Amino acid sequence: MIEETTRNASTFVSEVDSAFVFIFGISLFFLFAITVFMVYYIIRYRKSKNPKATQIEGNNTLEIVWTVIPTILVIIMFSYGWAGWRSQKEIPEDAMPIKAVARMWSFSFQYQNGKITDTLIVPINTAVNLDLIAQDVIHSMYIPAFRVKQDMVPGKQANIWFESEKLGEYEIFCAEYCGLRHSYMKSVVKVIPEKEFEEWNKVDSSAIASDNPEVAIRLAANGIFRKYGCNACHTSDGSKLVGPSYKNIMSRTRTVIKDGQEMEMKADAEYIRRSIYDPNAEVVKGFAEGLMISYKDQVSEDEIQQLLEYFEIISGD
Repeated sequence: MIEETTRNASTFVSEVDSAFVFIFGISLFFLFAITVFMVYYIIRYRKSKNPKATQIEGNNTLEIVWTVIPTILVIIMFSYGWAGWRSQKEIPEDAMPIKAVARMWSFSFQYQNGKITDTLIVPINTAVNLDLIAQDVIHSMYIPAFRVKQDMVPGKQANIWFESEKLGEYEIFCAEYCGLRHSYMKSVVKVIPEKEFEEWNKVDSSAIASDNPEVAIRLAANGIFRKYGCNACHTSDGSKLVGPSYKNIMSRTRTVIKDGQEMEMKADAEYIRRSIYDPNAEVVKGFAEGLMISYKDQVSEDEIQQLLEYFEIISGD
């Protein structure tokens, strides 16, 4: 369940909220004060009461006051922001490193032991350092409850860190428009007790041994889907997202658009390999071209074989 309150969700909440309340309060005060003075002078010096405009030569004292006071307030606001910025940029040396990978339109998280998940699971009262990687376009990692946000630019190194002091689940959003399904690019931070995290983190779920070969194949395929964010665009139940479903993919032909021409294509192993390595060469009819990037330098041949085994299974379900 997503937490509705963010008090103590991270160590940054208090200082960020204090800065916000201070700046908002000052702004609200001056909005009210200036509006009151403005309305007063509009009425006080309206044309019927003051037909000849009063010439004011100036008041040095008043000018100094309305220059010095705002300057002091702005400096205080800056100091609040500077202190908050520094604390978020000074990453503790003992922070737990986790790779956060963004791609259209999903997040995935890789732990030191190689474990990959689509949900960020972290222990309570532990500093976590997210190494942010964007694989296609600009994204932005935003965790409102933790008061942290950082753009993710392809080829540019970026990090954010946090330490949560409260158990629960907190939403992650992409805060940079990144294409058709940007609004669906979400994930969750799950904060759990330290002992529970240690048990969870012992074994990579994609490598769990199973006496049932079919279960092992399904687990391996699901691990690949999480690793590359496939489920953000494709489904296994026949429902339509941005990309075609892979339900019964190897038991039927598909109508594709190739070089501007419609043709029937048998969905065999070579077709699936081409669809992953060169996805825009043969686009299934009814779906847009250019939405999927090539995974030629990312998905290995072993992973292709694991996916083919999985597709054989679900095509026979």
